[in-house]
Amino acid sequence: MNLSILIPLLNEEESLNELYNWIIKVMQSHNYTYEIIFLDDGSTDNSWAIIEGFANENPHVKGVRFMKNFGKSQALHAGFAKAQGYVIITMDADLQDSPEEIPGLYDMITNGKYDLVSGWKKKRYDSVVAKNLPSKLFNWAARKTSGVELNDFNCGLKAYKNIVVKNIEVSGEMHRYIPVLAKNAGFGKIGEKVVQHQARKYGETKFGMERFINGFLDLITIWFLSRFGKRPMHLFGAMGSVMFIIGFMLAGYIGISKLYHMYNDMRYSLVTNNPWFYIALTTMVLGTQLFLAGFLGEIILRTKNNEERYKVSSEVNFL
Repeated sequence: MNLSILIPLLNEEESLNELYNWIIKVMQSHNYTYEIIFLDDGSTDNSWAIIEGFANENPHVKGVRFMKNFGKSQALHAGFAKAQGYVIITMDADLQDSPEEIPGLYDMITNGKYDLVSGWKKKRYDSVVAKNLPSKLFNWAARKTSGVELNDFNCGLKAYKNIVVKNIEVSGEMHRYIPVLAKNAGFGKIGEKVVQHQARKYGETKFGMERFINGFLDLITIWFLSRFGKRPMHLFGAMGSVMFIIGFMLAGYIGISKLYHMYNDMRYSLVTNNPWFYIALTTMVLGTQLFLAGFLGEIILRTKNNEERYKVSSEVNFL
């Protein structure tokens, strides 16, 4: 199978028919073998009924429906597990991503030998203050922190080799950072393609300004996980050991200094009257706690259970 097209959605009943017909037109004009997987993230409108209608008339259309809204990352995780195509395309259901871009993305994966190609909406039709400027700042920070040179991490239109999506774990709100996750997993050939951005035709955006705040917090998380996620003791243990040694040496100095003054009949004060004693004690306690945090992190990492992060209520056209 050439293509798996994954479409996560939430309450997009108005755009689904137009999007479906547009994708089918592109598939037929290029003679692709394909599957379209709609990922209904707990819609409360008629989105799922429309998807079931597509599936009844077209065996290439499949659907997964969540019991409630679990988030886009969880929807993509479910889709990645189901996808069978050699190239996986992800796109949003709001018609802001153009299906006409699919052949170009497919060609870059198959002929350009890219592991992953991300869309870049160079010209956008969003609010400059509310979305464009925060997005530019967010993308700059993501590039500097991750080392992945992409201009648009937030673009939902992306293409992947099948082997990539089967070897990355998308959780929380990490869908923005799939290129970073892919890089950390060892897939180094990551490309970018300028794609057309269309003004939203129906409904309202499901993401507000909070997504940029969450995005920056997730960026810090993924930076930490990429460096210390497998070895938390390397960070917490090292910091704890350094702090404990500093505190121990400081306490030793205070004690030796008092003994020296006592031995030479010099004036001295109680150790507890020396503020440096409390600084040394606090440093040793914090160092011990950090060391234990690293130790506990290692234990949790080795005993954690991979619990389901979402619940599926319905599926169509999956064997």
